[in-house]
Amino acid sequence: MANRSRVGIVGFTGYSGAELLRILKGHPSVDPVLLEHRDVSDLELPFGERTPRVPFQTQALRDEGVDAVFLATSLEVSVAAVPELLDAGLPCVDLSAAFRLRAISDYRRWYKVEHPCPGRLLDAAYGLPEFFREMVKISTLVANPGCYPTAANLSLRPLMMEAILERSVGVVCDAKSGVSGAGRKPSLKTHFCEVTENLSAYSVLLHRHVPEILYTTDLDEHELSFTAQLLPVHRGILETIYVRTDNPMEWAQVRAIYDKYYRGEPFVRLYPQGRLPDLRGIQGTNFCDIGFQVDPATRRVVIVAAIDNLVKGAAGQAVQNLNLMLGYPETAGLLDDGGTQEGAAR
Repeated sequence: MANRSRVGIVGFTGYSGAELLRILKGHPSVDPVLLEHRDVSDLELPFGERTPRVPFQTQALRDEGVDAVFLATSLEVSVAAVPELLDAGLPCVDLSAAFRLRAISDYRRWYKVEHPCPGRLLDAAYGLPEFFREMVKISTLVANPGCYPTAANLSLRPLMMEAILERSVGVVCDAKSGVSGAGRKPSLKTHFCEVTENLSAYSVLLHRHVPEILYTTDLDEHELSFTAQLLPVHRGILETIYVRTDNPMEWAQVRAIYDKYYRGEPFVRLYPQGRLPDLRGIQGTNFCDIGFQVDPATRRVVIVAAIDNLVKGAAGQAVQNLNLMLGYPETAGLLDDGGTQEGAAR
């Protein structure tokens, strides 16, 4: 047990929290600790009684020897908990949206809340390791990205950084997610009878993940049309993104741009010409799969990206960030020794 870290999970009964526990159970250097921030039934525990459970209180965390904390909670819980944890010297990976945005006005507009600790917003590293790895390594607070922005940002940022898009025609992102992305708390829109054999759009022009995409890609709001839709499946996100290049480009030229940014990245898989990702290929994994088609005559590029919303879109990326913060190999607990993804699709 030497040189192992004890890492607490707040919100372990939710879908993302349970996924964190599943991943950490197989991590070679981390032992999970369940942190109770509210009364829960023993029946809600995702892995039984063998994982330590302690009250979510600063002294209890010290007594238990907790080294870092995951917050798989609501924004309201995270904004209250993070300052106390940081003051106690405990690094945090926050899976809520509490510290993802930089401006107080964005929280007022997109989340309809007044942020209670705006002084911490600039302290948080945005936890998209493929682009902000060095910032994550030196941070004590990491804001884990939203699920939709993870797929969109990994698809768009290389093209934006190379300045090859005709921005005047805009970017259209058609995003579809499994029902687990709405969380475990029951609601009418996620009721079986509402979801099964159905496909519905929601939060059109108002989706709270839009500012994350704008921030990371450097698009202006009028340049992005983002629509989220609910699929009648458990897990997975598939995004189809439509862009146009300034000049005619061949498939190989676009592929060279993605290769420039993702060569050697362990969790981004680029598809060969003529193939596109689907949900089955990523379920239960921490991969973001990206494929695209190019029409030089019309300068259109259609990008298809797929992630598991509970893994690369939440818990898996959070573990990726924790590994960077604590100095472990970035793939620890996420890839087996053969370089393949642990965990079967569920």
